[in-house]
Amino acid sequence: MIIEEVKNELENHIVPFWAGMKDEENGGFYGFLSYGLELDKKADKGVILHSRILWFFSKCYTVLKDEKYKELAFHAFEFVKNHCIDYENGGVYWMTDYKGAPADTMKHTYNIAFAIYALSCYYNAVGDRFALDLAHKLFLDIEENTLDEYGYREAFSIDWKLVPNDALSENGLMADKTMNTILHLIEAYTELYKAGKSERVAERLRFLLGQMKDKVFDPERNALKVFFDTKLDVIGDIHSFGHDIEATWLTDLACDTLGDEALKAEWAERDLKISTNILNIAFEDGALNNERENDKIDRTRVWWVQAESVVGFTNAYQHSGDKKFLEAARSVWEYIKSSVIDKRQGSEWYSEVSFEGKPHDWKEIVGPWKCPYHNGRMCMEIISRGIDF
Repeated sequence: MIIEEVKNELENHIVPFWAGMKDEENGGFYGFLSYGLELDKKADKGVILHSRILWFFSKCYTVLKDEKYKELAFHAFEFVKNHCIDYENGGVYWMTDYKGAPADTMKHTYNIAFAIYALSCYYNAVGDRFALDLAHKLFLDIEENTLDEYGYREAFSIDWKLVPNDALSENGLMADKTMNTILHLIEAYTELYKAGKSERVAERLRFLLGQMKDKVFDPERNALKVFFDTKLDVIGDIHSFGHDIEATWLTDLACDTLGDEALKAEWAERDLKISTNILNIAFEDGALNNERENDKIDRTRVWWVQAESVVGFTNAYQHSGDKKFLEAARSVWEYIKSSVIDKRQGSEWYSEVSFEGKPHDWKEIVGPWKCPYHNGRMCMEIISRGIDF
């Protein structure tokens, strides 16, 4: 059954791989492993990568209660605390060099959100009050430096001057604001509220859920808009299937954490519509396609999209009782086992696989964005939800 399978994948494959990426000499974890499994010990280290690793081992300790995960989380925490946070100007850096010195000092709201998420989870796992204090300080950095009259701006220089949002813009568009940042602010503020029960955090989380409902959600298509100008008017015609299914369970979790029954019911209904739409339009040959741009469907099977669809479809089943969602979740997991998990010794999951099942050999196994967050979280969500299928 799936719980035993994902537990085995987590404990005997994902965890040992990432533990093996630990940099004992310079701190943190190595920043790059190529498709050919060539480790670059002097590659720059992504701050998003390190926040996600900190989150991962913290959550592993919470779910699995093994001291080795606590030790790995502490190693990640020390690097984030000592090298990733800009104590002078606020926020976190985008990249450090392999020794931990700032390599790219851009401030990005999305990146800071992941640091908040990780530090809050670390506090929830081990009770380190300094980690929670850092998370609250980064929350204030976002609230005091990024807001305009329409919402959260995203990309800044080291001293909080606006810069082009290259980091989160794609498809030939330059977006001022993105669904992706709104979604992961919701995720971060959910974990921070869980940690500290701050009413200010709760108020901002409700604001973000309101933006997701009023600006991002398209009720005619039961889908989420992706890219926006500064006034949150949509630009481009993009539909990100993976973000839709990820958003369904993250927004449900936010409402659950707030404990607002009316909000929970409202979002459960909305998220079920989104999940149904994704099942109808993006689920093909046992896995999830990537996205639609105008009339073109990108059928690439991306590692994180598959992982999030297992959780999202399981969440939809829990809300609806409709076994078609469980069947879809099981199908995607079978696809992951056969085509996404890299069977080579010393590897983890492929970043991308073609529709025909061929790994994209130009995509790294470890990099600034390739991390244990989505696939590790999938395993832990299935374990924690206790639904075996």
